[in-house]
Amino acid sequence: MYWINLALTKMGFWITWALIPIVVEIIPALISTFKLMRMRRHQKKLTPPGKWPWVTIIVPVYNSEETLFECIQSINDQTYPKSAMQVILADNQSTDGSFGAYAKAQNTFPELILRYVNTDKGKARALNTAIYQSIGIYVINIDSDGLLEANAVKNMVLQFENDSSIAAMTGAILPQRELVKGVKGWGHRILAKNEYYEYAQAFLSGRTMEAARDQLFTMSGAFSAFRREVLMETFLYDIDTIGEDTDMTFQIRTRLGKKVVICADAIFYVEPISGLSELYAQRQRWQRGELEVTENYMKRSAELKGFFKNFLVRRMIIDHTFTFPRMIWTFASFALIAFGYSPLVILLSYLVIYVLYVFVAVINFVSVILLMHEYPDEQRFYKHLWWVTMTLPIYMFICSWIRLIGIINAMTTKASWRMRGFGEEGSRVMAVLRDDVETIREQRRKDRRGK
Repeated sequence: MYWINLALTKMGFWITWALIPIVVEIIPALISTFKLMRMRRHQKKLTPPGKWPWVTIIVPVYNSEETLFECIQSINDQTYPKSAMQVILADNQSTDGSFGAYAKAQNTFPELILRYVNTDKGKARALNTAIYQSIGIYVINIDSDGLLEANAVKNMVLQFENDSSIAAMTGAILPQRELVKGVKGWGHRILAKNEYYEYAQAFLSGRTMEAARDQLFTMSGAFSAFRREVLMETFLYDIDTIGEDTDMTFQIRTRLGKKVVICADAIFYVEPISGLSELYAQRQRWQRGELEVTENYMKRSAELKGFFKNFLVRRMIIDHTFTFPRMIWTFASFALIAFGYSPLVILLSYLVIYVLYVFVAVINFVSVILLMHEYPDEQRFYKHLWWVTMTLPIYMFICSWIRLIGIINAMTTKASWRMRGFGEEGSRVMAVLRDDVETIREQRRKDRRGK
């Protein structure tokens, strides 16, 4: 009885906040896991077409000398017929030896239909130029610093050919497990394994459920596919936003009213995160792009009538409004101690919230294992990362703070593809603090002279 009274009187504030992960994450995670299991049991067998259609693979290139050849090699190694693949490398003003990597690939893979085109600077401009030169019924774009799984193109085309209502789809993105294993330094290694875990859950579980509800928020800019006829109905990639992939998703689903899904059986492997500085810049860029596109489309669709039925509104509430409770948890700890709360009670409250988020991670862990059955090597590696369920809440807490900073920066700084890294941002903060301290000292000196 004593502990119940303690919880109600001393931990009431924190129990209220604990409802957020229960309502927003735990309950949806349980529902999603049940639905994923049911979807897997009723998965349709896809029938190959009598003749494989032409596919254009676009690779935007910018200073990709070190990774471009391996990327092209992964295209060459596809199980899809080479005679039905056109590959366009769209160079948006590289200054390194990217063209040399293309020339080497031409000599090494003579059966591959390769083209190299020069474009104006910017990924969106490179993609748009290549789209106009594409000849495929389907257009697939991939980044130049990643690798396609051998069956990726075939699995995407199979899904298109078996469902004529699909207009576009995103593939699944995973960090290369061998590179993740080889990361040096325990801190960097933990970060890379948490990123792998996050990507696996986000693409194989999260986006699968989004697509099932026709609410896929973003087709990955690193790996997406389109029916060319639908692509030509859009305004192509927006060159004025850093969220051109999200904008394209909304053009197809919201403006054209067509179906956008995920092909979880098409995997594109990327390099693991290089460190905290890259994570800091990357997540801010994603946050800014999401806000830019959301603002544009909410003006058209978020009317008062049916306000909370609008999935964009719900997305903003979950992604942004619930970012602030995490901030409150942090700062409220100091305030509550000042008001006489026991540090032990606050610590126990944090432990309760942490356990809830671990439970969410465990539920999602089970979901992803089910969806990896076609890829036993990935499934085996993922199973060995079971312990990440314990560290993921901390990783996501750090990411939520970065996103909050991204929201603030989106309101105060000009949009740019190149975001400031953690080190650079830290140096700027220290410079501002030093300037503030010097201003205070100068004011004190003036006050003394005035006396």
